[in-house]
Order: sequence, then C-alpha cells, then structure tokens
Amino acid sequence: MTAARGLTWRELAILALVSLALFLPGFATLPPIDRDEGRYIVSSERMAETGDFVDIRYQDQPRYLQPAGIYWLQAVSTLALDPEHDSAWAYRVPSLLAALIAVLLTGLIGARFFGRTEGVVAALLLAACMSLNFEARIAKTDAALLATIVTAQFALMRLYAEPDAKRWVAALFWVALGVGLMIKGPLILIVIGASLAALLAWDRKFAWLARLRPLWGPALMLAIALPWYVAIGIITDGEFYNRAVGQSLMGKVGDSQQGHSGPPGYHLALFAVMFWPGSLLAVHAIETAWRRRAEPAIRFLICWALPTWIIFELVATKLPHYVLPTYPAIACLSATALFDKAPARGGFWRFALIAWALVWGAATLVTTALGPAAFQEFEGAIPALAIALAVLTVVAGAVALWRLARRDAARTVAALVAASAFGVAGFFGFTAPNLESLWMSPRIAALAREARPCTDSLLITTPYTEPSLVFVYGRTQTLLSPSGEAAARALADAGTCAIALVGAEQQPDFLARAAELGVQPRPLGEISGRNYSNGDDLTLTLFGVAP
Repeated sequence: MTAARGLTWRELAILALVSLALFLPGFATLPPIDRDEGRYIVSSERMAETGDFVDIRYQDQPRYLQPAGIYWLQAVSTLALDPEHDSAWAYRVPSLLAALIAVLLTGLIGARFFGRTEGVVAALLLAACMSLNFEARIAKTDAALLATIVTAQFALMRLYAEPDAKRWVAALFWVALGVGLMIKGPLILIVIGASLAALLAWDRKFAWLARLRPLWGPALMLAIALPWYVAIGIITDGEFYNRAVGQSLMGKVGDSQQGHSGPPGYHLALFAVMFWPGSLLAVHAIETAWRRRAEPAIRFLICWALPTWIIFELVATKLPHYVLPTYPAIACLSATALFDKAPARGGFWRFALIAWALVWGAATLVTTALGPAAFQEFEGAIPALAIALAVLTVVAGAVALWRLARRDAARTVAALVAASAFGVAGFFGFTAPNLESLWMSPRIAALAREARPCTDSLLITTPYTEPSLVFVYGRTQTLLSPSGEAAARALADAGTCAIALVGAEQQPDFLARAAELGVQPRPLGEISGRNYSNGDDLTLTLFGVAP
C-alpha cells in the first residue's frame, strides 16, 4: 500500500510500540484470572503436555464450548516460550499479538479510507480503550476473535468500496473467516453476516458480491476449519456440537447463563467505561456518521457497528466485552469525526456534546477510583503510587476535555492516550497484581507446597475449586471435591502424602467422615480471604494425615 492510502512502516512501528506500552503493564505479574482464563490455561497446558490437539479437556472433564483454535495458539505459545508450562504470561502471548493485529489493521482501515492522520488516531483510540486492554492481558478467545473480525472487515470493506480490489483481498476475507471459525465458532459469521445484510438492505445493490469470489472463497474457508470439526465430531460422537452449539451458543440467546444477564441497553450503559477514554468522542462520531452516511466507507462502518450492537443488546446473556467487535468501527468513526472540519449542527448537538462530556467525566472518575478503592477494600491502605497515578489520570482526562473544547484535535488525542497510559498502569500494572488478599490461589499453593509431606502431594480442595488453583498448584496434583465428605474419602484413598484444603462450613462433615474411615486429619495451616469469583469470604484449613 502506498503512503497516500495506508500507513508507513515507521507509523506502524510507532503504533505497535505505543500499544505495547499500554498492554504490557501487569501482563506478566497478574496471576491467572478466574474463572475463564484459568480454564483456558489448564486446558491448553494439557494439550501441550499430552500432544492431543483435537480433544479439549479441563483436567479430565470435556471442555466443549469453543473450537480448538485458541487452545492451539496457547499450547504452541507455552511450548515455545516456557518449557515448564507454568507461567501464565506464556499463554497470554496470543492475546497480546492478536490485540496488536487488531490495532494495526484498524489504523490501516482508517488510513486507507479517511487519511493517514485519521488512521493513526483510530488505532490509538482502540489501543487505549479499557476493554481491549483487559483482553490483551488475558488468555482466552476475545482478542484473537477481534483480530479475525477486523481482518475480515478490512478485506470486506475494500471489496465493497473498491471495484478494482485484487483477488488476494477476497482470499484474505475467507481465510479470516476460516480462522475465526476455529477461534469461536460461528460468532464471526454472525458479525460479518450482520454487516453484509445491513449493507445489502441499505444499498439494494448486489453486483459487488461477485468480488467475494463465491465460487472458491467458501471452499478456502472450509479447508481451514472443516478438518477439525469433522475430527471432533467423530471423537466425541457429536457431543461437542450438542454442548458448544446447542447449550453454550444457543443457550445464551434465550436465557442468561451463569448469572450474566442485563436488559436491552446494558452495553450502551457501560460504553463510556468500556471504550474509555475514546468514548469521549462518541457524540462527535454519531453526528459525523449521520451527516456523511452517503459515503461508502462511512456507510460500511455504520453497518459494521450498529447491527452487531443491536444483536448483543437483544441476547439474554450479557458480558461487557461482547460488543468489542464493534469498537474498531467506532474508533474509525471517532477519529474521522475529530478531524472533520464541519461543526456540529444545531443546538441539539451542542447540548448532546456537553451532556456526554459530563457523563464521560463521571466515567473517568469511576475508572480512576477503582484502583485506590480496591486497595482500601482488600488491603486496608492506599499506597502513594496508586494515588499519584489516579491523579495523573484525572489531570490527563481534564486536559482532554479542555483541548476538545478548543477543537485542538492532536492534543486531545495525546491527552486521551496519556489518560489511558496512567489508568492502565495504575490498575493493571500496579493495583491488581498487588492485591495479595484478593489472589487466594497463589497463597494457597505456597502454603500447600510449604506444608506438604511429599514433593508430589495431591491437594484435595473444597469448596475453593477455582481453575487458577488447578494451574498454580498443578493440573495433575489438584483434586476438586464437591463436599467435605467427598474430600475425606479422597484423602483416605490417596494415602499419607495427600493434603486437603477444607472450608470452615465443610469441616464438620469432613472430620466426621474421616473418623468413620479411620483417618486422623491434622491441621497444617490456615488461610483466609475473599473468593472474588463469587464474593464469598472463606477461611480454609489445610489438613494432612496424621501417622
């Protein structure tokens, strides 16, 4: 791509460095996060150690929620970077690289269709947003899925807007769909299909679809995904499809799963925080998109963001990151609006800009207060560094508001990126890794290793059964027990090398059943804390077997 229709290598390198500066604080110091990341890591660890790259299992239980693509990436990553397979950061590398790909492709989209400055700014807004910063630091599917969606939309946008698009652009589109099918199943088809349907309904023009190369394109997509889908169907006798599609995917549409529910408008209510700090430009983006909706590139971005957003607002199960696939389009619209010379029309837009600035200011204060509030809640004191980073975040946010009011686009962007840098460094880089009382699994593993009678002691645990503990203590050395009685039976069966971690409420049943089985548990230590996955305050006692 020429400099006039893309970004230079220097600009791409700068965007990559800025993105890494935002994504890396806390990347290697955050313990495994429950519950999703812990399950992905443990399943990927098993894949790396056993060499079974078809079946997906969490310990000895099937994990049939998504295809194997993300587990392949994480298993290969830990095989290449961590021979011991015991470092969480090695499993997070695919998410980090996928987030970088999404940022750079967003920059290329903006530069190709709106200008190099707009492209750079769109990439920076996506890199700075809170939602992507979280996904870049966690070993699960969403950053990788975003990379495949942005790749497919980049190719589709060119095929839609450029009559002379080359064949490789169509090939890129179908390859991205194939990889996306291996990351999170049909979800990429929902996003791309919604965009296509909206474009066709709006334009009522179909001839350009021939540029998708429908004669050989779908075959390319299926060549990537179909072999594994056939293999897993044979191995599981169809059980994978029953669980992944019938229960997981379709179950989320009609009923909320695992308590993750919300009314329509849920994602809109969280947008100011999830796309922070770039959410400041949202009203500008809406006004510009509406005024310039006749332009093919603007129309495409609207059809990218709006239908997908509506779909996820209507789905019963809701999590904040579900609308992440719309953020690259919103970033491009926001960057274009920021450098649009036409002023907002009418008093309504001026009122909307002022009202949204107040909402964004409140979101900035809430986001900034998370770190100090967490220290106060879990550690009982707020370090000076946490306060300093919070103050710098608020100051940068105030500067962004001031420069936006002065229509100083470049300094507005600089202030927004600075606010994000201070904010993510404060929360992900400093606060979260240092909340020692919150991270129970590392403390439990340390206590168990110190007190265990054998180097390979089996740890039996109830009711604390979080996946992070399975990873940090050992996938094959951790037994999750459903009750105190079951833990006593497991301890009796395992012999004198085993140890049991039992909650205060489960101890009477545990001790009574152990006595019936002729086992004399003896306390080896105690640990207290809060299980942040369910909010329970726990006091856990570690027992060994008395001679």
